[in-house]
This record gives sequence, C-alpha cells and structure tokens, in this order.
Amino acid sequence: MRDFKGLVVWQRAHDLTLNVYRATEGFPRREQFGLTSQLRRACVSIPANIAEGCGRRSQRDFGRFLQVSIGSANELEYHLLLARDLGYLAEGLHSAFATDLSGVRQMLSVLLRRVNKDANLSAIG
Repeated sequence: MRDFKGLVVWQRAHDLTLNVYRATEGFPRREQFGLTSQLRRACVSIPANIAEGCGRRSQRDFGRFLQVSIGSANELEYHLLLARDLGYLAEGLHSAFATDLSGVRQMLSVLLRRVNKDANLSAIG
C-alpha cells in the first residue's frame, strides 16, 4: 500500500480537477446535469482511481486502476474538446487544460509500464 498524495501524477491530476471544477462554474445552467457533470466526473475519476489503486495490495490491481485513470483522461479530452467547440471554454483555457492533461496521461503511462514490469517480475520470482 502506498500514499497516493506523494505521487506527482496524483498531485497534477488533482490540480487539473480543481481547475476544471472552477472553469465549469461558468457553464450554462442547462448543462449542469449534462456536460458540466460529465467533465467533472471524468476529471475526478483520474486522481480517484490513482488513489484507489494505491490502496490495493498487488501491482496488478494497481495497474488496472491506472488503466481506468488513462481511460478517464481520454474521456476528459473529448469533453474538453466539446466544451471548446460549444463555446463554453475559451481556446486559451482549453489549450492549457489539454497541455496539463497530456502531461498527466504521459505520467500515467510511464507509471503503468513500471507497475506492470514490477508485477511481471513478482510473478516470476
């Protein structure tokens, strides 16, 4: 079991989530149960799955939760594009979110490769 708050990828995903929550406060009220909710759910799923995976006993289980986080990052990417194309997110803000998300996704991929390698080594030994 590891402390998720010490993982830089969790910290960056958490910061992204806070910023998405702030940005969606200004979305139209009619989107409260639509795009606003979907954006927030996809975003919060990234650090939440990292945290949950850290509480698992095996590397394989941790890896599965990292895969879910990556899937949520892909979902978030689409929702951010939709918000931009609907005019709810300014281009500059969308670009900043896309850059942050790309960094988080890259960090998740590196961590997942490391976790999978460790899981395979554990299975051999």
